[in-house]
Amino acid sequence: MEVTPPMKQMGYDRAIVVFSPEGRMYQVEYAKKAVEKATTVLGITFANGIVLVSAKNIQRLLVPESVEKISRIDEHISIGSCGILGDARNLVDYARIRAQVNKLTFNEPIGLFALSKDIADRIQRFTQMGGIRPYGVGMLIAGINDSPKLFETDPSGTLREWKAHAIGRGAKEARKVLIEEYKDNMTKEKAIDIGLKALKEAEKKLTSRTVEIVTLADKKYKKYTRPEVKELIKKYV
Repeated sequence: MEVTPPMKQMGYDRAIVVFSPEGRMYQVEYAKKAVEKATTVLGITFANGIVLVSAKNIQRLLVPESVEKISRIDEHISIGSCGILGDARNLVDYARIRAQVNKLTFNEPIGLFALSKDIADRIQRFTQMGGIRPYGVGMLIAGINDSPKLFETDPSGTLREWKAHAIGRGAKEARKVLIEEYKDNMTKEKAIDIGLKALKEAEKKLTSRTVEIVTLADKKYKKYTRPEVKELIKKYV
């Protein structure tokens, strides 16, 4: 009796432009796996801003500052990346250029939704062109125009808005904490505390070398220094 080989072995994962008979795009699913295996990134909106918190893998002789999972795009926008950081760097550079072009053209900061949609559109285009692969990165795009907002993109180009969200290998554990602890109109200090609590559940071990904290409050970007991070994570070490 003839045995039918698994669908993946029949070539449906060899090109991004090919759908499997079940309607799946395997290369996009592989890209999502890259996000699911990366260290956790989470974002939380609070009364007048947003906090982004991330963990990163730091080898013993590596300079921690050379690995950046939370990137500044403009004074009012920041992006937390999860997955293949080379892909993330490419999209971060693209976002920075779009923000500067908007500022020079219209003499005003770029809208957060407009930039988020632009990034998601670029990611989606890479799911329908032959000879390329999808971006293996998920992003939390945080910013403030009239009010603080948090958007998520994934390798399929889907765009979602959240009050609080986590992506990466510890996302499931972190989301449980966010669902239980999140309240509207929290203070910045409370949001940071919940973020670190969620990250602790997701990653188990926190150090000042491996944790990044960024806040956007009153349209001002702040990246916490290593001594500041060390002080904040003391209760979770």
